[in-house]
Amino acid sequence: MNLQNLHAPFPPNEIEWRVGSTKADKSSGLALAYLTARHVMERLDEVCGVGNWQDRYEFHGKRTVCYLSIRIGEEWVTKADGAGDSDVEAEKGAISDALKRAAVKWGVGRYLYSLGNTWVDLEAAGKSVRIKKTEFAKLAKMMEAKFGLPPSDMGDVNLAAAEAVEAEEQAALVSARHKIRDAQNTDECQSAFGEAWKQFTDDEGRRQLKAEYDARKAALGTSRVDPNAQFDQMARESEPA
Repeated sequence: MNLQNLHAPFPPNEIEWRVGSTKADKSSGLALAYLTARHVMERLDEVCGVGNWQDRYEFHGKRTVCYLSIRIGEEWVTKADGAGDSDVEAEKGAISDALKRAAVKWGVGRYLYSLGNTWVDLEAAGKSVRIKKTEFAKLAKMMEAKFGLPPSDMGDVNLAAAEAVEAEEQAALVSARHKIRDAQNTDECQSAFGEAWKQFTDDEGRRQLKAEYDARKAALGTSRVDPNAQFDQMARESEPA
């Protein structure tokens, strides 16, 4: 799980907009960007996995508090925030707003707070006003230029770059161990061990290789070359001068 992917921008067409402050004549106003609760939940599913996050709510008068927890390793870590103390938020749904605010603390949609003032043309909508439809394409382009595009395949974001390297190294270690294990004679076993020893320099990897080497050598019988002597020689050669 790579929690940094919670911070990734959303596709411009998933950003919702509402009108903030307006000019006196209502001809233009500030466009305020926000996410729906559904998009927040989808991001949590994509990055954390459906079984690795959970939400809980408490109600304190008119205020709703969301406790958003993510499982990191074997531990659940919780961040909380609340909503519901204004009429506007009450209309939008205090539970949804509380979830979105708690998610911001995890990084979901936080980049939208750096958007700044974006003025757009407005049109009448009954007794109120709304953003003109012609403005949305401009807003989408502006978002893309300012924040870039999200990962093209969110199905892969759980594997961070460092985790991908670790996974490749682990696969290579398993392959090297199998090569030692499959050796048909002591010479092959010794050769496979020597190649793997040069490839893997971490203590844990070398410990596994040595254990595999000793086990295979024991199964093949006594070698003409003492495996412990070769191990000690390789260890000396790998030490810094």
